[in-house]
Amino acid sequence: MAFKKLVERLTKPVDELDREDLTRYCDEHRFEAMDALVPRRRVLVGGEVRAVRIVPRAGAPALEVTVTDGRGQVVAVFLGRRKIVGLSPGRRIAVQGVIARDRNRSLLFNPIYEILR
Repeated sequence: MAFKKLVERLTKPVDELDREDLTRYCDEHRFEAMDALVPRRRVLVGGEVRAVRIVPRAGAPALEVTVTDGRGQVVAVFLGRRKIVGLSPGRRIAVQGVIARDRNRSLLFNPIYEILR
C-alpha cells in the first residue's frame, strides 16, 4: 500500500499535488469551500493568494487579491488601497465577509483578513 502511494505521488503532476495539499490545509482550518459559496451570506474562507492587482473603481484605486483553496477562488477587493503589506502571491490568508457575485466571480468587498503564513 505504501509503495502504491509513493508511485502515485511520483507520477502526479506538481500542480495537482499542490492543489490537493492546499485543499487539505483549508479543510484542516475548517474554511468554507469556495466552489459552494452562496451570495449575500457571511463566509470565512481561506487559501493561497494567487494574484494581486490594482484596479481603478469609480476613479479610486482598489486592490484585488485573488485567493484560491484548490477548489475555487474568491477575489477580495480592498477599496481605496494600493497595497497591503504582507499580501503577496504564495501567502496563505483567511478572509471573512459577505459574498457578492459579479458575472462569474465571487467577490468580498473590504473583508476582514488574517495572514496565516
